Amino acid sequence: MLNIKVWTVGLFAENAYLVACANSGQAVFVDPGDDAPRLLRAVADAKVELQAILLTHAHLDHVGALNEMRAATGVPVYLHPADDMLLRQAHEHWLHFGKQIAPIAPAEHTLNDGDSIIFGDSELHVLHTPGHTPGSVCLYTPDNLTLIGGDTLFFESVGRTDLPGGDSATLLRSIRAKLWPLADKIRVYPGHGQPTTIGHERRHNPFVKD
Repeated sequence: MLNIKVWTVGLFAENAYLVACANSGQAVFVDPGDDAPRLLRAVADAKVELQAILLTHAHLDHVGALNEMRAATGVPVYLHPADDMLLRQAHEHWLHFGKQIAPIAPAEHTLNDGDSIIFGDSELHVLHTPGHTPGSVCLYTPDNLTLIGGDTLFFESVGRTDLPGGDSATLLRSIRAKLWPLADKIRVYPGHGQPTTIGHERRHNPFVKD
């Protein structure tokens, strides 16, 4: 079983997730978007053994606290290689919103389609879902009926594709090919906004019509 905690942080109301194995106490942190002191306190309060930081993609609002989280915890960062350039540019993009952060070092490890991230007795499967960004991924665990979806799929919406690297046709193909085959009851934890389910989105999402 997984214990999932969420904090909504920063200018863009981004959802940052702590995902912990209930049996072992080992955990991963997904998308540390902003407010590093708050997120680090949360990790300490949870009394978990952090193993890694996983990035669903490298837009600025998902990596704003990455430098501090990485330095304080010493754990490696995982990212799909197609988003390496976005990660290198994140500190420049933040300047447009009045926030200064140091350049972010490259991820230590890659997240590729079909990879598995194992921590304790838990496992997250990587689904490459490009479209919002070239390297967007979702993290799926069938045993826990959970999908951490980044900015691929939202409650009755989808990730925007009008930013560099975005492509609407690619995004819709990713959702139909990788997410729609999943079970209706899979709970989706998105990068912004409220949770939803695969079944609800397959029936009601107005952006993904056959």
